[in-house]
Amino acid sequence: MSRNYATTQPLSVRTLHDHYRCPSEFLDFRINRPLLGDAGYFKFGPDATCYGRTSSDLHRAQSNVSLADVLPDVSFDGAAITLPFDPDEVVDNLRLERFPEAQWSKNAKILKGIYYRLRPFTNRLLRKVAQRLCATNGQKLQFPKWPLDTTVENILERLMLLSLRTHRIDRIPFIWFWPDGARACLAMTHDVETAKGRDFCPRLLDIDDAFGIKASYQVVPDGRYAVPSGFLDRLRDRGCEVCIQDLNHDGRLFDEHAEFLFRAALINRYAWEFGAYGFRSAVLYRNPEWLQALDFCFDMSIPNVAHLDPQRGGCCTVMPYFIGSLLELPLTTIQDYSLFHVLGDLSMDVWRTQIESILARNGLMSFIIHPDYIVEPKTQTAYKSLLEMLSQLRSQHAIWAALPSEIDLWWRARSRMSIVAEEGSWRIVGEGAERAVLAFAREVDGRLVCSPANALRSAPSLCQPAYASSS
Repeated sequence: MSRNYATTQPLSVRTLHDHYRCPSEFLDFRINRPLLGDAGYFKFGPDATCYGRTSSDLHRAQSNVSLADVLPDVSFDGAAITLPFDPDEVVDNLRLERFPEAQWSKNAKILKGIYYRLRPFTNRLLRKVAQRLCATNGQKLQFPKWPLDTTVENILERLMLLSLRTHRIDRIPFIWFWPDGARACLAMTHDVETAKGRDFCPRLLDIDDAFGIKASYQVVPDGRYAVPSGFLDRLRDRGCEVCIQDLNHDGRLFDEHAEFLFRAALINRYAWEFGAYGFRSAVLYRNPEWLQALDFCFDMSIPNVAHLDPQRGGCCTVMPYFIGSLLELPLTTIQDYSLFHVLGDLSMDVWRTQIESILARNGLMSFIIHPDYIVEPKTQTAYKSLLEMLSQLRSQHAIWAALPSEIDLWWRARSRMSIVAEEGSWRIVGEGAERAVLAFAREVDGRLVCSPANALRSAPSLCQPAYASSS
């Protein structure tokens, strides 16, 4: 580590505190010099590609070149840790997709406009060919990492390791990520895109119920198909929830800000009419900076990694996070359509790989399954295989299967909790604390291990893949 500089400025490390909800006295971070130039790419250890400014001006404009690692520039001054970058800036840049790979190029915008003008005159086969070409180009991207990117978790874990080392302690208390000590969280969502998909929903309810799954159904409220109140009531009566999907699914919601605001007002009206607390945009088109105009509690439009989607990018995290007052529940697994029809893969291999990585980070396993695309026997069989795999995982491990609205309520409650010292120990305080579990972050063999306080002896296993591949 390099020597410290004469003057340093405190850093808020808001993102680190929000992630772990640990006592602030363990999070003394500072910046060594003013940040220089425009944002660019750099490394913070071998497994964290960052986008932001640095005090050493070592960042680069592209991610596919050899990047400088700023970890050797970190220094210690007592309990304070001095960094050459602002972690909040970097994490926000990733979560809000403020990096070049996530931006629409001029040519991409033109092609998108042409595609939607010609779409009514094409058939499904032609659209599938176009989507496969798009996906082929996307798979060449090195950042975010396919099929799952955990850069945000990598950054935050490395910062916590630095805190452990500088305080010379063996553990730091924090509030466990999920209620009742659940190892990870599972959310199933169904985007209903056509009348055919809507009419298949009763059958889909039965399929999910056979595996103990309750899901959220995202409906298109304006013009694509009728959304009778009886249909919505039936979903809720079966223990599911209703969310809004876009306005009319024409792919233009985020094209122009003025048009977006006009449509957002209509979407908000439908949200009130349908009693919906959550939103997802069509085709996962998005602009995180505009989402505050939507009157919802949570959004589900930002993928972890979007190499196969028309809009590239990804938030590089497997955990929920706030965008202002809106909670983002990122999509952390590949969509059924992309898997079945773009990649032409009916196996569980991609899903299994993603699930293992999410479990290793105690994250959110969120799925999009379209009723429109599992009407066919072969894709329906593949979906049942996924449900069987998830059922096996739930029987082996403490996985919280929850509706998106339940996750939203928990994450908001957790964000208001805190840890206080009490008679030589720690206690969680705040509304909802009866479901919260005290946990500890420790260093084991040079890596961070996080586990609930009552599972310390088995903690290392919590960071290992939980689902063994089978034929």
